[in-house]
Amino acid sequence: MTGRFIVMEGGEGVGKSTQVDLLTQRLQGDGRRVDRTREPGGTPRGLEIREQLLHGDAVDPEAELALFLEDRRIHVEERIRPNLANGIVVVCDRFSPSTIAYQGVARGMGIEYIEGRCREVTQDVEPDLVVVLDLPDEIAEARVGATRDRLERAGAEFHAAVRRAFRDLAPDRGWAIVDASGSAAEVADRVWAVVEPRL
Repeated sequence: MTGRFIVMEGGEGVGKSTQVDLLTQRLQGDGRRVDRTREPGGTPRGLEIREQLLHGDAVDPEAELALFLEDRRIHVEERIRPNLANGIVVVCDRFSPSTIAYQGVARGMGIEYIEGRCREVTQDVEPDLVVVLDLPDEIAEARVGATRDRLERAGAEFHAAVRRAFRDLAPDRGWAIVDASGSAAEVADRVWAVVEPRL
């Protein structure tokens, strides 16, 4: 028996963490076993990498990419693959689509290059569904708190490029774009409408 792998994506301030929590609760209420996780930081070693990435000194794009990929390699090996093999639904806050949008497009490293690097570490583990939460830049910016991590401080131009990347990449890759405006409950219903048919 294999589980389902659902990834929640989007730029900063779109409400991913809230929607991951609400989706997890809904799936559990439906009687499913669920593992709610995130990248970076879904494993003990990943938590160290997360701290380095988000709160450490500035790193160049290649070093940043290497850290994200190492976090993902460990995450897939230690948590995601075993849970899927045991029939558990894995709901993950970010995965390879973030790397493609942030590093491939916004950092200018190239989509094909980043997709290839991601495949090297994920192997056969790919999401069954990618949900991209989408908000206008000014609304997303207003939702980000005053205390910001290194990526949240990257600037309006960078974050606009990330949003465009998700929107541009979604159609060819089968990612579901969900309007993240309105109340958390309204967004949760939109997310469920695209998740439920995949279960």
